[in-house]
Amino acid sequence: MPTLHTVAVFAAAVVVFAVIPGPAVFYIVTRSVSQGRRAGVVSAASIASGTFVHVVAATVGLSALLASSAAAFSIVKYAGAGYLIYLGVRALRSRPAEETGRPDVAGQSLWQVFREGWVVAVLNPKTALFFLAFLPQFVDPARGPVPLQLMVLGLLLVAIAAASDTSYALLTGSASAWLRNRAHLLRRGRLVTGGAYITLGVVAAVAGERPKSG
Repeated sequence: MPTLHTVAVFAAAVVVFAVIPGPAVFYIVTRSVSQGRRAGVVSAASIASGTFVHVVAATVGLSALLASSAAAFSIVKYAGAGYLIYLGVRALRSRPAEETGRPDVAGQSLWQVFREGWVVAVLNPKTALFFLAFLPQFVDPARGPVPLQLMVLGLLLVAIAAASDTSYALLTGSASAWLRNRAHLLRRGRLVTGGAYITLGVVAAVAGERPKSG
């Protein structure tokens, strides 16, 4: 098992990783503002469950495969970027908020919110790169089975990130009612939301290089 010092240093690094806004945080904030704190909390839960997929991948060695394969890395990178761009286009094409008196959330059940958040988390290049480049540095084969250490550290990451994401959801969700009563802000918000999603998708597609093997 990792030492207490290792766990403390890792936890501090994870806090920094969690609070820096990325695609996952932006998704949570958008859902909280447009649909309220409940949807925001559901989004945070979906991001946590999606992040757990990365924990499992690291544990069984898929992260090493991803780091060594340009094709695999590109698939994850561009699939995540494409999904963010899709969300942005859909937001831009949604009905104007002033026609309904509320943000366009028709058909967006909590299950759909959860499902979309899970996809965002699984295809999030930021999370994948963190696991690939950072997590292995805290594993010491002399301290016990490597898969067990990866699982323990990964679960700690999920717990800290979930706490941070839930805080984002609660804080921004409290402003949703105020925004709904201001149609001009909602009109602009629809454009900002769509544009921001598309921008994030483009940035995810062009930023960063594949970790070099050997």
